[in-house]
Amino acid sequence: MAPPIVIAGAGLHGAALAYYLTLRGAKPLLIEKHSVAAAASGKGGGFLARDWGSGPTVALHKVSFELHEQLARELNIESYRKIPVLSVDPGKRSARTTDICPWLDGNYRDSSWMDADGGAQVAPQELCTKLVEAALANGAELRIGSVEGVAMEEDPAVEGGRRVRGVKVDGAEVAASKFVVTMGPWSTLAQEWFDMPIPMTGIKSTSVVFQDQRAVEPYALFCGEDHRFGTHLEVYPRSSGEVYLCGIGGSEYVSDERLRAGEFPPGDVLPDPARVDAAKKSFWEMSERFRGVEPAIVQACMRPCQPDAMPSMGPIPGVSGAYISAGHNCWGILWAPVSGKAMSELVLDGAASCVDLSAFNPARFMAGKTRRGRKRGDVSVGEQW
Repeated sequence: MAPPIVIAGAGLHGAALAYYLTLRGAKPLLIEKHSVAAAASGKGGGFLARDWGSGPTVALHKVSFELHEQLARELNIESYRKIPVLSVDPGKRSARTTDICPWLDGNYRDSSWMDADGGAQVAPQELCTKLVEAALANGAELRIGSVEGVAMEEDPAVEGGRRVRGVKVDGAEVAASKFVVTMGPWSTLAQEWFDMPIPMTGIKSTSVVFQDQRAVEPYALFCGEDHRFGTHLEVYPRSSGEVYLCGIGGSEYVSDERLRAGEFPPGDVLPDPARVDAAKKSFWEMSERFRGVEPAIVQACMRPCQPDAMPSMGPIPGVSGAYISAGHNCWGILWAPVSGKAMSELVLDGAASCVDLSAFNPARFMAGKTRRGRKRGDVSVGEQW
């Protein structure tokens, strides 16, 4: 029997890849250092937007938005639902022209429609867990362990002369026919394995989750800057009664050097208490219903951002059988299904057919200089690589 395809990382991108591989008859080995959905894949907001892409990401948004709906049916994702989106102007209450959202009943200047029919949501932990469960039911294997490197051998048929033979896990070599890195911000560790640049900034952000037993009508809120508290809240009520808040401000930008040094292990990224307090106060101002209610959950995650704020999805240059899918920034949850499906096509067929991956070639960082990108990918700022 041929060695399995090995996937490093059981967040959403590794889980989606494993799932789509098993739909084609492959039985991959999924290796995870901590636990399924331990990092951003278990702590993100789960907001999905069909029409918010630009340039090469337009197809990622549109195709993956439809795949989320399909997966919700196939895997019984209970947290998935369509949700309208409002733009909210925080600040002292004045004569408002609209009052759209019933639980947005406190001090804010105005609200308006931002996207009435192109938004949806999913609880990422549920999606990730059910993708892994479905993959395991289809013959995949999950192993908890630390990937420490790649075993390669000479291959004169490949430009660069190497091909994957196995993966080093907890000090031992595990045979692999192919190897895919899906470790989010920690994918930068692989630059030493393959002797190629994988520049990555980890964006450490705090989030809070309120729990309300009353029905919370489904309106996602994108709030402007609240200068009183330094927030620009994004508010996502879930069908479970949870209300998730991010956009709290004070995000920490963690260099790839610090990520490779192990300062922030997956599953051990801690929230900033000062930003939790700011989020509460800003939200309490806008919602009388939640005023004085303490968050049920405070947490933080590490979002992976590459210098041009676009993901890397493709083969590792010069190494046959090696691939990476990482750096999906704030759209990692939305793009997980299309990334998993496209990478499964690339691994099994030699090319992706559901979307064009050429703009996301990981080899683009091997020459020239680029700049680190900010959240949402529209602006590039900061140090050079």
